This record gives sequence, C-alpha cells and structure tokens, in this order.
Amino acid sequence: MIDAGLKQRIFDEVDRGFDAQVAFTQDLVRYPSQRGQEHTAQDFLYKAFADRELAMDRWSIDVGEIEDHPGFSPVTVNYDNAVNVVGTHRPRAEKGRSLILNGHVDVVPVGPLDMWTTPPYEPRIEGDWLYGRGSGDMKAGIAANLYALDALRRAGVQPASSVYMQSVTEEECTGNGALSCLVRGYHADAVLITEPTHDCLVRANVGVLWFQVELRGRPAHVYESTVGSSAILAAYKVIAALGDLEAEMNAEKGDHPHFGEATKPITINIGKIAGGDWASSVPAWCRFDVRAGIYPGTSVSEAKQRLESAIRKASLDDPFLSNHPPTITYNGFAAEGYTLPPGTDAEKVLAESHAEVFRAELNDTTMPAYLDARVAMLYDDTPALVYGPVSEHIHGFDERVSLKSTRQVTKTVALFMAEWCGVEAV
Repeated sequence: MIDAGLKQRIFDEVDRGFDAQVAFTQDLVRYPSQRGQEHTAQDFLYKAFADRELAMDRWSIDVGEIEDHPGFSPVTVNYDNAVNVVGTHRPRAEKGRSLILNGHVDVVPVGPLDMWTTPPYEPRIEGDWLYGRGSGDMKAGIAANLYALDALRRAGVQPASSVYMQSVTEEECTGNGALSCLVRGYHADAVLITEPTHDCLVRANVGVLWFQVELRGRPAHVYESTVGSSAILAAYKVIAALGDLEAEMNAEKGDHPHFGEATKPITINIGKIAGGDWASSVPAWCRFDVRAGIYPGTSVSEAKQRLESAIRKASLDDPFLSNHPPTITYNGFAAEGYTLPPGTDAEKVLAESHAEVFRAELNDTTMPAYLDARVAMLYDDTPALVYGPVSEHIHGFDERVSLKSTRQVTKTVALFMAEWCGVEAV
C-alpha cells in the first residue's frame, strides 16, 4: 500500500496535467481513424509513447500469424494500415505485478455530416463535455492511460514492474488487433481497458457475430411482376425471422447470470442493406449485413447454427427462396462473450482505488457489446478489467465524453497502477 502523501501527490499531478491531457485527447480525435485509416493516429501515439522513452513496438496485423487461433475473426479487408502500437515501461527491477493498459484507436463511420452539430473530427468543448467522433469510444481512455503514467512520474515514482501501453486497431469489427498483441507475446498479470463504462466495472459482456446474407430473386419487368420474385421483399421475411429470434433470445436472459436485469442484452442489428438495379425491374438481388449478440458461454459454432436455422426456416416458407436459399458469409466478429469472476486481486485493487477517488463503491455492469477483454479472459487466463469514463452517443451523432469523469478515471488508473505494480523512485 502506498502512503497517503504519495496518493495526494499523484492526484495533484493528474490535476496539474489535465489541461494538457484534454488537449492531447483533442489532437487524437482530429485523426479520422476509421477502418483502413488508423495508421495516422497510430503515428501520433507512437511518437507520444516514444517521447516518454517507452520501448517501442509497431506492426501491421498479420492474418497468417493469427488465423489459426480460436479467437480469430474472419476478415475481408487489407491490413496494411491496421497498425498496432505498444510502448513498454521497464522498471529498474521487476518487483511488482505487470500490467497491460489497453485501448483501441479505431472509430466507426460518422454518418451524414449534416446531422452533427459541428464536424465530427473538429473536437469542441461545451461545459463538461468534449465532443467528437471517438472522444468517448475510446480516445479519452487511451489518453487517460498515458497521462496516468505521466502523473506517477511527475510525482517522483514509476511502476516497479513492466507496464505495456497498448493502442490497437480492429476493435470495432473483429477484435483481431488485441488478439495480435497476445499472439505477438504480450502477457501481464492483469489488463485494464479504459472503455467508456460510466465509471463502472464490466462484469460480463456478450459475444458478437458479423455476417452478410445474400438473396437472389427472379428479375422481371414490373408490368409482369407476378412472374418475378423480389429479392428485396424476400429479405424482409428473413429480417423479420431474425427479429423473432432476437426476441426469443432476450426472453432467455434470466437463464444467463448478470443479464437478468438487462433491458435488451441481445441485439440482432441489420446494419447495412443494398439491393436491386433498376426502379422498374423486380430486384434480382439483395444483401444485408448483420451484427448479432450472443450470451457468454455460447460458442461461436452454436450461435451460427441457431442463426442459420432461423434463416433457413424463413426461406422454406417462400416458394422461390425454398429452392434458392440465401447464402451466408461470415465477415467480421466471431467472438465469444465472457464473465469476469468476482474476487480477483486485480478487481479488489481497482475497487479500492476507485473508492479513494470517487468516495463511492465501485459498481459493476453488463455490456451488451463487444470488448477486447475477451482476449485476455478467454485465451490467456488473465483478469481483464474494463473501466472508464462517462460517455454519451458513442457510434451516434455528437459523441461526447465527460471531462469530470475522465479526470477522476485518470486518477483511479494512476492509483491502481501504483498499487498493483508497486512503485520505485524515478
């Protein structure tokens, strides 16, 4: 346990550096690090890590190195710009417990620009809120990790064990970035991921599957539409069947620990759709992309069977589809969910650190979304704590993160690092 005087110095240094931390977060938000464009934000972070004399590692994800791993998700895009960056702090002597501080730099597309109050990659501050795509999910968290380490050093100490500062890609579509870190050899005694969790600890989160459904139809001129078969109208039937399956799975939430009180733990989302070639022709094709949640403890193969069964059943009820069934292509997340068992030393230290800062008990929550914590939890037998600031409208318009919460979370991360890793003089 570190003494009260050092705790206060650490908190004071977080406060002293917070204006710079906010400016750093704004600079990071300015990089439009959508899929295929992540490398420029990673260049920025590489320099920031290197300027702090961390031992640097940078690489593009190599599918050949991870595709045989059970945690691999299929991918259909080029990974040249899917760059991971890791900066490693090494102590003079390894005395404490090692730690991975993880965050993802990739963000989702912004949608129609005219629906944002201000441009998404021009961060603005209004009251307690920092606005911009990626501000909450999760560039404020990456900055919190880095500036927590800065605060320790300015307080005259540094972690007495290895700390791996990870900025990964592909969290929003496959999870292959965090998996690549694991396969590359990055292990620690605990992992802390500063996702926006409203100052709570994630107890459990769902797994996620991505897939595309393609349907064929029989084209015809609309004046003889009765001899044709619309692929778009057929898609409505399949989508309705997936909606029925979603309702069925949500009705089962009481059978899954930590999800019984969740409003809607399972979402089967139709995220993209396209079809047809001509307004006056019965459409001969339709494709739609799906994201499906699955409960922890459900394997990817089990989830696929259930989804495919629902699609097959809907097809049998349609004269054309029954003879021309839809094709299903898995093209992203193939990730199982996880549950964080209570009582780990890492959780205890985080709870104590949170209580010191917030003067309140650390609450836990479930997350009906993908988290990179599953890599450490399922494949490295390592406690992965997901804990971060209050954020709103992530993946939506006018995404924003609370600066007050971010400051408090940064203090918690700094104190947790000091307590978990131990400290030595700089």
